[in-house]
This record gives sequence, C-alpha cells and structure tokens, in this order.
Amino acid sequence: MNEFQSLPFHLQLLVREYGQSTYQLIQGLRQVEDVAERTRRAAQIVQLILRLKPTLRDQPDIQTRLWSHLSALLGEEMELEAPVALRPVSLRVTRPKPVPYPRQPPRLRAYGRAIEALIAKALTLESPADREQAAIQIGRTMKFLFRQHNKENAKDATIIRHLSELSNGQLKLDPALVDQEDLFEMGPGVAPGTGGNASGGSRAPFAAQANQPRRTPPPSGNSYGNNSFGNGPKRNKKSGKKGRQEPQQPPQ
Repeated sequence: MNEFQSLPFHLQLLVREYGQSTYQLIQGLRQVEDVAERTRRAAQIVQLILRLKPTLRDQPDIQTRLWSHLSALLGEEMELEAPVALRPVSLRVTRPKPVPYPRQPPRLRAYGRAIEALIAKALTLESPADREQAAIQIGRTMKFLFRQHNKENAKDATIIRHLSELSNGQLKLDPALVDQEDLFEMGPGVAPGTGGNASGGSRAPFAAQANQPRRTPPPSGNSYGNNSFGNGPKRNKKSGKKGRQEPQQPPQ
C-alpha cells in the first residue's frame, strides 16, 4: 500500500483534484523548518495551482479554500502563517457505498425503466381525468421513444397495447379517440411530455405559424439591376459579359 492509498478518503479526493505533483510539492514543505520560509513556498504552490487551474480564480473565497486544502494535505501539525483564516476540511471520511446496478431489465427495452416509473406514478392518481391525462402524456413519450429506438414509427394501437401491458391493464385509452384527435402526435419543437392539452394541443405551433405574414421572396435575376444606386445592367467582370453584346470580327 503506497502513501496515497493510506490517506483518509477526503484527502485522497484532494490529491486527485490537484494532482500527484502538487501533492509532492506540498509534502516537500515538511523539510522546511522556518515557518516564514515554509509559508512563502506555500504561497508559491497556491499561485501554481491557480496557474494550472485558471478557472478557480472566478470562484468566491478561493484563497481560503486553497490554503485550507494545502494545510490539510500538509498536516495540521505543520504551522503556516496563512494570509486567510483556515477552515477544517472534513467533507467525507469514509468511502461512499457504490450505487447498486439494476439487475432487473425493463419489460420493454424500447421504453426503459423511466416509463415504468412514470406509469407507477400515474397509477397513484385518484382522479380519473388526471389519470387519463397522464396516460396520454406517457403514451406520447412512448411513441417518441419507440421511434428513437426502432428507427420507425409505431401505430397508436401498438402504443396503447404496450401502455396497457406495462400498467397491467390499469391505464387504458380509446383507440378511436386517440386516432381522431392525434393525441400521440407532437408538434415541431415540443419535447415529449410537455405542452398541449388532451385535444391535441401540441399542434398549436402550426396555428401560430399560419397567422404570421409571409415573406416575399427576393427578386430574381441580377441583384444589381433594381437597387437604389444602380442604373441598369452591370458588367459581369468574372464572366466578361456586358449588358449589350457587340458583334465579333471575323479572323483576318
């Protein structure tokens, strides 16, 4: 076991933050007996850290943070005449437990575990109207995820059947109503599960675009012919053409 692994976990985090080379420089301060000289070299290490990580300069109280970290890595028994008040560093002494990886795969791979969590949340709603609105939003998101996963569009009947399977038959929608009002369709720029009402409100962007005035296309032809400072057709220098073609002379 090396010296780095024998450190407490919160000091190991500091070493990883500033690097092994900076940690070796800080440990070299232990050989300096004069407190004033040790403080002067510690200030140089702080400036070196700011040069290696210039983004730290914009953070508030960065001097207090760096001097406190340097003192923690050096050891509390080593005295320093720091220009700021030092704060104790004890973020986390023990290593956190690893997050358990889910062992159970999703029932339908195209939708993932997030859809199952949304369905479980929708089943807790007591109002039938709220549960129907949640089912519509979930079905709309499922159709978007199905298209992303399979690279093809899914029929509304397929999404309704999958929604019923994932909810064990507790979330049901009328296929005729979904097809008539396009409840699973999303307008351009609308993210899954956002905006819109039960009657196909996601198509509102189309209505907003229809009320906008149409842009007139630019005039065709030479752009120099109809401007405010042009007096007629101009000579094209690249092609060598003029507004009026001159007769060519026969070869001698």
